[in-house]
Amino acid sequence: MAMHSPYDTVTNSYVAVRPQYPDQWFSKLSALTSRHALAWDAGTGNGQAAITVAEHYERVVATDISEPMLKQGIPHPRVQYLHTPSSLSEEETVAMLGGENSVDLITVATAIHWFDIPKFYSIAKRVLCKPGGVIAVWTYNDLIRVNPEVEQVSRRLREICRPYWKPGVQYLFEEYRNLPFPFESVGLGCEGQPVELEMPREMSFETFLSWQRTFSAVATAKQNGVDLLTDDVVREFETAWGGSDLVRTVNFKVFMLAGTVKA
Repeated sequence: MAMHSPYDTVTNSYVAVRPQYPDQWFSKLSALTSRHALAWDAGTGNGQAAITVAEHYERVVATDISEPMLKQGIPHPRVQYLHTPSSLSEEETVAMLGGENSVDLITVATAIHWFDIPKFYSIAKRVLCKPGGVIAVWTYNDLIRVNPEVEQVSRRLREICRPYWKPGVQYLFEEYRNLPFPFESVGLGCEGQPVELEMPREMSFETFLSWQRTFSAVATAKQNGVDLLTDDVVREFETAWGGSDLVRTVNFKVFMLAGTVKA
């Protein structure tokens, strides 16, 4: 469903260092759907959301444009990983997912800003069960909440990355406040007003650096022979972190929108 995948060259690192989403989010979302037969995790990446969704639904279809990423998909008996190249038509995608009015929950974890959004929403409205189907999209802020010093360096890195960001990433910077979301609210945010959640994670300094290297802009720049995480930037981060031996709690800010097809 995405127009391109910026993560093909960092799949191994992505799987190792990207944060896991809290189980309670999925319990809350599953409680909002009237059935629990089929879920669709779009832009699944390595399936980190799909495998948790599968604890609440009989079957999960997990799709992505990136074949290298899908090869890293976490195995689960109720998750089916499917490749969805951008050339796939709307009709083909609807059929792949089970047809009209077939999906109980759609999740998009930190990915919708890469999509052809009008096409995706058109498909979502067709496949979601009516009534009772729910769509939920979320992202987390790339600015690190460890201490003011780390956040300051993180902001400078964001500016350095700017020439290499792909179209759509602005929605992430705006914390999905300007993301189109033409669905009826189910009490977890609405268009223009995402609900804010927290996602704490313990990280070593090396894990933190590896996470930074999975940024799409950092990976894109690297492909073009430019290293944005220079030795100077790494030293700045290490000083701000308080030393490379420290393990710190990183508090990711998450912004979620959830809704159902409007009557």
